[in-house]
Amino acid sequence: MLIARRGEFIVADADATMVTCPAAVIPADAAHEMVQGVEHGEMVQLAAESADGIALSRTVAHPESAESWAAAGATLLAELGENRWWADGLPYAKPTAAAMRHPALTAAVRRLPELVAAGPVRLRDVAAAVGVSESRLGHLFSAETGLPFRPYVRWLRMSRAIDHIALGHTLTDAAHTAGFYDGAHFTRVCTKTFGLSPAILISEMTFNADS
Repeated sequence: MLIARRGEFIVADADATMVTCPAAVIPADAAHEMVQGVEHGEMVQLAAESADGIALSRTVAHPESAESWAAAGATLLAELGENRWWADGLPYAKPTAAAMRHPALTAAVRRLPELVAAGPVRLRDVAAAVGVSESRLGHLFSAETGLPFRPYVRWLRMSRAIDHIALGHTLTDAAHTAGFYDGAHFTRVCTKTFGLSPAILISEMTFNADS
């Protein structure tokens, strides 16, 4: 989710369709490019299975379309009101939305943070642990979180690494703690996921903490 504090930015989808807008809701795993940014804005990364993530994804009519992202962004701005700034979440998100998922998926999601911290994570092992087939659990991840299993695990690793950086750990330590091969591997995945290198994310977090 991207919101401009002032002005508008330009975002493009995988078909190179460019849209100029003050806000955009970009679904999980949708290829996109920030063609032109703004000096002051807010980027919020939401877990696809969270209440806000579910609510936002439902406002995007066509997940791969930049025009749909902008339309959903306009809806978001209307809901947030004149402040145009993320604060306590979406006013239309239902707190119980995430709890409506399949029990096996709920169990898997609860186990994954601990598994990610321990090392490699395999879909077949998680499926066996929660009592469903590998194909069934893979389908549940895609259908109910908006992300296939592997990108979901990658998201968890990214979140864990960034949390460790925020606590003052080095990039290399954070990468190893989150299960990446090394700092270079973490940097590649971070840049691909967020469009920003870990160094830039660290500087942004430092700036926000000092402001």
